[in-house]
Amino acid sequence: MATENGRPDGPAVESAGGGDGLERRRLAIFLAVAFGVSWATAAVIYALGGIGAGPTLGFGIPLWLVLLAGPYMWGPALGHVAARWLTGEGFDRGAMLLRVRTRPLPWVIGWLGPLVLILAGAGLYFLVFPGRFGGLEAVADLLATVEAETGQEIPLSPTAFLGLQLVQAVVAAPLLNSLATFGEEFGWRAYLLPKLAPLGWRRALVAHGVVWGVWHWPVIAMGYNYGTDYAGAPWLGLLAMVVATVGLGVFLGWVTLRSGSVFPAVVGHAMINGSAGLATLFATAIPNQVFGPTPVGLIGVVPWFAVAAILFVRTEWLLPGEREAAARSAERV
Repeated sequence: MATENGRPDGPAVESAGGGDGLERRRLAIFLAVAFGVSWATAAVIYALGGIGAGPTLGFGIPLWLVLLAGPYMWGPALGHVAARWLTGEGFDRGAMLLRVRTRPLPWVIGWLGPLVLILAGAGLYFLVFPGRFGGLEAVADLLATVEAETGQEIPLSPTAFLGLQLVQAVVAAPLLNSLATFGEEFGWRAYLLPKLAPLGWRRALVAHGVVWGVWHWPVIAMGYNYGTDYAGAPWLGLLAMVVATVGLGVFLGWVTLRSGSVFPAVVGHAMINGSAGLATLFATAIPNQVFGPTPVGLIGVVPWFAVAAILFVRTEWLLPGEREAAARSAERV
C-alpha cells in the first residue's frame, strides 16, 4: 500500500489531481456537505433547547439525541456520496471501502481494542487522581441514587450490574451503535482519509483527526461529552475534542487501512461510543471531564496516542508492505 517513493498506493487510494496530489474540488464538496448538514442539524438542536433539553419522542427518547445520531452523524456519509456524485467519481464498492470480507484480525482489533484502550486510559486517570476512584462503593452509591430517584428497586448487586454493563458494551454496543457510526466512518475513514493520502499516511491520519474534532465543535459547545460547568468551558473542551479525535482517528484509520474496509472502524467507533462511560461508574466525582476518565479526556486518550506512536514508528504495522517498499527505495540510493 505504499509506492517506492513512500507515497501511498493501493485500493484505498484513488487518482489525485493538483500539484501536491490533493483533489481539492472533491475535498471541498465533501467538507461543505459534511459540515453543512451536521452543523445545520446542530443549529436545530440548539433552537430546540440544546443538548439534554427540548422535546421527547416515544419511550422518552429525547429529540436532540435522535437528531444527533441521525442527520448530524450522517453528515459525513452524505458528503461522501455528494462528492462522488457531483464530480463523476463513481461508486465502485472497492473504492468506497465497502468490502465486508476482509482478514479477521482488523475486525477483532476494531471490536475489542477500544475496550482495552478505554480501560487503560481510565486506569491512568485514576492513578493521576486516586481520590476520584471509588471502586464498587461508587457503583453501589450510583445504584442507590437511581433507586431513590426512580422509586424502583434494582435487583442487581454492584458486581452483577458491572457485569451486565460490560456485556452490553461488548455485545450490544457494536450492534446498536453501528448504524449511527457508519454515517461518520463512511465519511471520515472511507473518503477523507484516502483523499488526504498524498500528504503521506502519518500526516493524513493526523489531519483527518483534526477535521473530525472540529466537526464536533457545535455540540461540544452545547455541553456534549464535557458538560458546560468547568473552568475554561467551552474552549478547553473544543481543544480537548480535537486532541482526542486525533488519537482515536489514528486507531480507526489504522484498522481501515489494514483491512481495506470501513466496517472494522464502524464497529470500533460503535464500541467507543458504547463503552466510553464504563469508567465513570467507578468515579466518586468527575469535576472536569476534559481530563477523563473517558477516552475523549486529555488523560484518558493517552493510551491511544501510545498506539499511534508505535504505528508511526513501526510503519510496517501501520501499512502492510511498507518495510519492503522502504528497502527497495534504499537499494536504489
